[in-house]
Amino acid sequence: MKKGICCAGNILVDITYPIETWPRQSELTHITEGICHTTGGAVCNTVVDLARLDPTLHLVASGAVGYDPEGELVMEEFGKYKNIDLSMIRRTGRTSFTAVMSNNQTKERTFFQYAGANAQYDETYIDWDKLEVNLFHIGYILLLPALDREDPEYGTAMARLLHEAQKRGFKTSIDVVSEAGDRFRRLVTPALRYTDYCIINELEAQQTTGVVLRDDAGTLHPENMETALRALFDLGVSTWAVIHCPEMGCALDAAGTFHRVPSLTLPKGYIQGTVGAGDAFCSGILYGAETGMELDAALKLAACTAAASLSRPGASDGVGTVEEVMKLYEQYGGNAE
Repeated sequence: MKKGICCAGNILVDITYPIETWPRQSELTHITEGICHTTGGAVCNTVVDLARLDPTLHLVASGAVGYDPEGELVMEEFGKYKNIDLSMIRRTGRTSFTAVMSNNQTKERTFFQYAGANAQYDETYIDWDKLEVNLFHIGYILLLPALDREDPEYGTAMARLLHEAQKRGFKTSIDVVSEAGDRFRRLVTPALRYTDYCIINELEAQQTTGVVLRDDAGTLHPENMETALRALFDLGVSTWAVIHCPEMGCALDAAGTFHRVPSLTLPKGYIQGTVGAGDAFCSGILYGAETGMELDAALKLAACTAAASLSRPGASDGVGTVEEVMKLYEQYGGNAE
């Protein structure tokens, strides 16, 4: 039986600039000490988190990076983990990068993205016949131009790719990038028809389903979570629909059972950075799906993996093994609601 997970899609380097505060238009702010270059994007964050959660888990990374310093950084980082297969990474173009402005006061971050090699990534980068995994995870929809393009039969090239993956016997999983605009229903909805595991945040779920989960004042509406999750199933998700936000993780399984696990209550000063926390949560869910966990257990692992990520400035530096991150639940967790 095939085992393991393929993480496909966006590979990039985050260049993080700590700033004193976010300026108003035409105003100046200061970049402070601590500029750093770290790998990022759906592939880098999820596959490294998974490699750290379980060094025995077979993993495949699929994406594109250039022959440039950023590309070398990516390959060097992946190379630290013996269980990550790099045979499906293509070297071409210029490596994608994101300038991350990290607010020292609020720990919030804002992204300026250069697509680079990611813009060309499509199904031709995947050798299906050589891919030996159970689960095919891809992200981010809305940030892979070649896969976001229209397809006359499937709606989008991403939907066609996911259909091909399912046809070949892989379970499929998607993640979406957060953005303002009206592209969600046009680009995300077609993909959901061929998605087994959908793992997105509350704003992405809101824009996809139209169900209000966080209003203009920033207030979360947890009472609407189940409605949004059921809407994702109505749009095509087959196995698990998962919505995460800073306050909690919520999910619906194929039997129609709603699950909710509150986020860990972290002490003041614990959070050192928020880059990659959503991908860390996603990694916990993927690990749970691959290893046969119950959905409640996967949600707890996801919450702990996200909390571990928050403990360090880099996306994955704080993530340890499954046993190590689950100790955080004993320290800072509570009872599932």
